[in-house]
Amino acid sequence: EVLLVESGGGSVQAGGSLRLSCLASGFTYSRYYMGWLRQTPGKDREGVARIYTNNGATRYADSVIGRFTIARSDPNGTVYTAYLQMNNLKPEDTGTYYCAADYNGARLWGGNPTAWGQGTRVTVSS
Repeated sequence: EVLLVESGGGSVQAGGSLRLSCLASGFTYSRYYMGWLRQTPGKDREGVARIYTNNGATRYADSVIGRFTIARSDPNGTVYTAYLQMNNLKPEDTGTYYCAADYNGARLWGGNPTAWGQGTRVTVSS
């Protein structure tokens, strides 16, 4: 059973920074996608950032390019930790961020991954 455990999040003022972490365990194979989806008020759930554990290839939502950086740890077997460094946060970044993982990157980015974290709240005040 795949398990995603998230940490991080919180409240900051606009321009501040936060870091999210997500530990993924239970995958059979070591090559998979990890990332974050977010649910913000009045918007559909959207992909924020994604990384492929095999080669570190990344993808970002246009709205976070230049502000957010996703990275992954060295592996421990098939276990990886992903990190999302969020800088220059804006009020529109406020929402619930869900760590997600899947062997299929498109399925993750489309908002329907096979594994979800518990979600963490990010609040950015102006």
